[in-house]
Amino acid sequence: MLLHEQAFQLIGEGVVFLVFLIVIILIVGLLLGIILVRRNKLFLPSVIIFIVNVFYSPLKSFANLLGLDDSLVDSIGIEVRNKVNKAKFEKIPPEDKIIVLPHCLRSAQCEASLKETGVQCTYCGKCAIGVIKEKAEPMGYRVFIVPGSSFVKKIIQQNKFKSVVGVACHVDLNQTMMALADFAPQGVLLSTSGCFETKVDISKVLETIGYYDFKNEEDV
Repeated sequence: MLLHEQAFQLIGEGVVFLVFLIVIILIVGLLLGIILVRRNKLFLPSVIIFIVNVFYSPLKSFANLLGLDDSLVDSIGIEVRNKVNKAKFEKIPPEDKIIVLPHCLRSAQCEASLKETGVQCTYCGKCAIGVIKEKAEPMGYRVFIVPGSSFVKKIIQQNKFKSVVGVACHVDLNQTMMALADFAPQGVLLSTSGCFETKVDISKVLETIGYYDFKNEEDV
């Protein structure tokens, strides 16, 4: 066999091995993630986060190939980060935390205006935003309602904070939590997605920000 033929053979074998290795990594990542999402058991969180971060697009394609909803990949990333960051998040005072809500939660009858820092809620009571703000701000949280990722970047640049709570759809929430990994992020998924009059479980948001514990302490 000629030297160049041996080289091509080695390259071919290397490619096959690499593809096989990637498939194994994708399978491991999905299995660990499914165990977490469906059985609420966390195994090897650092491994899961690494796989979701590095193989995000291949994981989604692989999930589709298996007949799974590719939003499962985002759900895995969100759940792992929530669990990994929870202890650190709870140690940070509300004054050092921000809440970022999507403007798609707004009612169709919303009359709030858009300012440089996002939508300025008027507490009209027609959507979840006002309810969350009314309960979160007395705790010390700063709440922002943003119409897009550019506003999120501006908020991050112009405000000092140590942690963040985000509400969004699967893709946006997972990618935002990935980008803000250094801020012990906590995320709550929208219960109905889309770009207009979406919904969120208010009690889930309040539980995430520690409102019920705060209220109990106030009542004592």
